[in-house]
Amino acid sequence: MDAAQQDKLLKLALRLFGVVFVLVYPLAIVWPSGWQWHGGEGMYYFQMIVGFYATLGIFLILAAKNPGENRSLIAFTIWSSVVHAVIMAVQALGDPAETGHLVGDVPALLLVAFVLRLLMPSGASTQS
Repeated sequence: MDAAQQDKLLKLALRLFGVVFVLVYPLAIVWPSGWQWHGGEGMYYFQMIVGFYATLGIFLILAAKNPGENRSLIAFTIWSSVVHAVIMAVQALGDPAETGHLVGDVPALLLVAFVLRLLMPSGASTQS
């Protein structure tokens, strides 16, 4: 894959994942066992996660305009997704009520991390 094609795919992935992150709330309503922890109890926690991911999603959409200028945001998204997924996987394995996350948000976050890392340019910056 050449650099122009990689940049185009990275921009598409940033927009797509940005939209998905903005839509965490509807995903949790449609499929709570795969996207919402604690069966909806503790709404403060849920609101915090929804707010965080909606904000990250908006910034990923904005970063798609020039990924090279937003490498630190992309790197944060990659590593925070891996850390979040690993913690959730361990917790889901230890709590039978949360095993739906092993086929919901855990693999989704690992997919985000994998795709963004795969498409992240290796140089210091990319051209738009």
